[in-house]
Amino acid sequence: MQKAILSKLTSNHSHFQAEKLLKHVLDSGDLARARQVFDKIPEPSLYSWTDLITAYTKQGLPHESIKLYSSFRDKSSLLPDRVLLLSVAKACASCAHLTKAREIHEDVVRFRLQSDRVLGNALINMYGKCKFYEGAQLVFDGLRVKDVISWTSLLSCYVNCGLSKRALEVFGEMGFTGFKANEMTLSSILPACSDLKRLSSGREIHGYVMRNKFDENPFVSSALVDMYARCSSLKHAKLVFDNVPRHDIVLSNVMLSAYFLNGESGCALNLLDQMSAQGVPLNYESWNTVISGCVQNGENTQALELLAQMQKQGLKPNHITITSGLPACSSLECLRTGKQIHAFISRNGMFEDMTCTTALIYMYAKCGKLEVSRHIFNMMPSRDIVAWNTMIIANSMHGNGEEALMLYQNMLNSGSKPNSVTFSGVLSGCSHSRLVEEGLRVFDSMSRDHLVEPDADHYANLIDLLSRSGRLKEAYGYIQRMPMEPTASAWGALLGGCRVYKNVELGRIAASHLFEIEPDNPGNYVLLSNIFVGAKLWEEASHIRKLMETKGISKLPGCSWIQVKNKVYTFSVGDKSNEQSDKIYKFLNDISDKVRLAGYLPNTDFVLQDLDQEEKEEALCNHSEKLAVAFGLLNLNGETSIRVFKNLRICGDCHNFIKFTAKVVGVQIIVRDCLRFHHFKDGTCSCKDFW
Repeated sequence: MQKAILSKLTSNHSHFQAEKLLKHVLDSGDLARARQVFDKIPEPSLYSWTDLITAYTKQGLPHESIKLYSSFRDKSSLLPDRVLLLSVAKACASCAHLTKAREIHEDVVRFRLQSDRVLGNALINMYGKCKFYEGAQLVFDGLRVKDVISWTSLLSCYVNCGLSKRALEVFGEMGFTGFKANEMTLSSILPACSDLKRLSSGREIHGYVMRNKFDENPFVSSALVDMYARCSSLKHAKLVFDNVPRHDIVLSNVMLSAYFLNGESGCALNLLDQMSAQGVPLNYESWNTVISGCVQNGENTQALELLAQMQKQGLKPNHITITSGLPACSSLECLRTGKQIHAFISRNGMFEDMTCTTALIYMYAKCGKLEVSRHIFNMMPSRDIVAWNTMIIANSMHGNGEEALMLYQNMLNSGSKPNSVTFSGVLSGCSHSRLVEEGLRVFDSMSRDHLVEPDADHYANLIDLLSRSGRLKEAYGYIQRMPMEPTASAWGALLGGCRVYKNVELGRIAASHLFEIEPDNPGNYVLLSNIFVGAKLWEEASHIRKLMETKGISKLPGCSWIQVKNKVYTFSVGDKSNEQSDKIYKFLNDISDKVRLAGYLPNTDFVLQDLDQEEKEEALCNHSEKLAVAFGLLNLNGETSIRVFKNLRICGDCHNFIKFTAKVVGVQIIVRDCLRFHHFKDGTCSCKDFW
């Protein structure tokens, strides 16, 4: 029957039947078939154009709606009416297509429909979704008659554009003109209070909500919970949540976010359990919220456990889940799980998502696999500034300053504009590779060539660059000329340089400032004590240690760990708790003679106790990184490299020992300390003994 009608579209009768058929097919939801019918109609009516455009928008294909409207304007002699323009305005709003949005606005004016309130409201909403407040205000001002939807759409536009202060002004103007806010108005304006941290304004709106009995509306309640949470008033957020008789999934997800936002991970996980127990179906907003929330609160192991639990319950991770889970792998240096997520991305064709790919690049870099990061980056069809920055930072943390500089230049050549993060990454790379002149040139070019004013972190990077190269007086000069108050990072960089180059005078100055800025940081006291020990100023070193005791400040214990198969093994100084401890110490004892023959000499300067030479050398063997390396080498299982991680900076003697160990055993040893990665191979280190 359908084919017969389509083959006879020459008479008025069959034309009518075809349009009737089009309506029938559209009602069935078969858009592909509907398009076939539509394309066979010689001169579709305005109703047919409108019905098909509306159907595309409703089925989530706004770009097709816009294309079809363009075809209508080019091919049809018909003039659009308000219904057709309403439909295409919704399509432009749905995909935030500003260029087409302006064209639709022009058509509204061209066909003298700009005073139509319903159409005008749709245009304001359209411009709001496109984040073009000038257009929204223009349409609003042109409306002869306004209603609450007009006002709500305008203030929503300002909120969406990040102009929260102006949104609150519009909200006030709305009240002065006699319009009463409805549920949509309230749920739209509360985020402005959140953004500005205006708890007082939020409480006033809450009072209005209660007086007008809008408190059971799920959108209003969710907005109130979010407002209180973002204004650091978790108690009131919980009160609003508890007073809602029925908790839907949207409100529950907002409460989950509220807990995480205020550092209450335990409460969030308890709520998740309650939701499951009450039969609330957990959706993607739920799982993604708890996974990303755990990562943001440092609960990385919990985040990965939740990711596994989500999959067990039959939900397939989406790109938001992936970009939430990968940072947990990065923080835990959990390469095995990271590889599993990589495989999932490959199987599900998610490489086109730049956020997922960038997170994957960073994960491999943090886990010591820079070559894999480089491969993924090179395979990307396009790169945004975040991808460029991530690869620059990855090379910097691995000590590849030359490659970081090359990437920076390639980024500039591609037309991408560097931002503050870019320069932090490049300067850090220069610092770790002794590229002093190159780093100075980059620093000088920031404001001059790229209109990025150096901030305190950039100055700290520059001071670190100079201090590491021994140019301590020059570094101190930059600190004195900083346009802002020097930070702990700047003074800390200078103090670290004084430790390496044994500059007692500047070390005292840097430490005195650090003791004021962060009086409870043990690292500053330890560094100054080390400077005094290196200068044989035993009494002053003893004074610093006593000062730490008086203030109740203790040195952070050194800790190293290594993953073998599926298990992570942790070691502390002098650790003998490992089941292979006897083998570990025997290995270190046996290899000592071999590394000495290869050129290693114990550096007892790193033993701070007043011991004799033999006791100092024995103390050096107990360092956690040596124990972890020995364990890794004893459990190679056919691998050609091992990766060890340490919570503090690797000591100079351990660095030297591991360098020669890698040469003797013929295995690549990768150590990531609190500052950077060290790649030991064939008796050399990627840091060139400069870190």
